Amino acid sequence: MICGSSSATLRNTDHLFLQVDPLKGRLQDLFKKMEISNQQAVTDTQNILNNKMPPKCITRDLTWGVPIPVEKFKEKVMYVWFDAPIGYASITKCLTSKWELWWKNPQNVELHLFMGKDNVPFHSV
Repeated sequence: MICGSSSATLRNTDHLFLQVDPLKGRLQDLFKKMEISNQQAVTDTQNILNNKMPPKCITRDLTWGVPIPVEKFKEKVMYVWFDAPIGYASITKCLTSKWELWWKNPQNVELHLFMGKDNVPFHSV
């Protein structure tokens, strides 16, 4: 029972998956270049990168969110962990048309992201 009044229902549904394992070498190279101050995040990310990386489901059956622009999946939206990292940069475009001057200026900008431990598998890889 859900909330004491409804029964759960099983349904078959198709989803889109990101094949992460073929990207492992490139991800490992990028990871080596990063400066991460939290040792637990480093350890967790290394553990993920050093093991087989199963495909990640990137869609959900929800009525709100970023829609999937594919006819077969038009009733689905992107799973929040997949589109959230893009949001960090894209939201600044709402503030100014010169948003790229900040994001693409590594000599004068130092970016610090604070992630909860439950987001490490999604946002660090």
